[in-house]
Amino acid sequence: MTNSLAIVRTVADLRARVAEWRRQGQKVALVPTMGALHEGHLSLVRTAQKLADRVVVSIFVNPRQFGANEDFGRYPRQEAEDAEKLANVAADLLFAPDVTEMYPEGFATNVSVGGVTEGLCGAARPGHFDGVATVVTKLLLQCLPDVAVFGEKDYQQLLTIKRVARDLDIPVAILGAPTMREADGLAMSSRNAYLSPEERRIAARLPAILRELVAAAERGDELSALCARGIAELKAAGFASVDYLEFRDAETLAPVSRIERPARILVAARLGNTRLIDNMPVGVPA
Repeated sequence: MTNSLAIVRTVADLRARVAEWRRQGQKVALVPTMGALHEGHLSLVRTAQKLADRVVVSIFVNPRQFGANEDFGRYPRQEAEDAEKLANVAADLLFAPDVTEMYPEGFATNVSVGGVTEGLCGAARPGHFDGVATVVTKLLLQCLPDVAVFGEKDYQQLLTIKRVARDLDIPVAILGAPTMREADGLAMSSRNAYLSPEERRIAARLPAILRELVAAAERGDELSALCARGIAELKAAGFASVDYLEFRDAETLAPVSRIERPARILVAARLGNTRLIDNMPVGVPA
């Protein structure tokens, strides 16, 4: 039998629920999402449950992080299904505001982060991280949880949010949780639903190629040659284009020419009309 899930749609109602938990001495965790929930999202809820007494999940498809030619209109929206999934994993509260609740008439504030937002998705999607930083700042302040949990699949986003919380003194611990993957290695994503069966088959080459490049980098192979090889292999596999494939510092996202401290390989590639992103950690060669 499915548990019932409480749903609130206003900031006032969210704060009232959280205030009641605070009066009871309970710790609160927040898992921000855009819905279309899959096992990757649910793993974030489970992680949050280990860290706090109560878990709030937000669902808000944020128009400010989509570009003019991106998929805001067709981004999957399935609140009833999402609520059932959250009830089944015993989340405590769903915060599902509409656009006017998040961005009332006259809204005029933008949160912009330098450094970690430059390059990678920041170059391919101008304004995207301003939209992310703005909405997540609002969610953190609306809920004021003890901890907020984000997936490492969106690694540049995770570092952006950590920077926002640190720079603005928002008293919330930001935790990254490991990427959840399908059986063939593809990172779980709401956008995977856009892929045709043939595209889905090709998509599995993305993590496989990344794993090969990581192993070569950890052997000490030259990074720029590895990136060129990876791009060529992705295109040969059937990807239409590659926005980027780069090795970056794991903490600062600064470009690296050799692995001297923990790094990350990050990629964004297009398959049909779908843009897939992924990343993996890279250790220092022995």
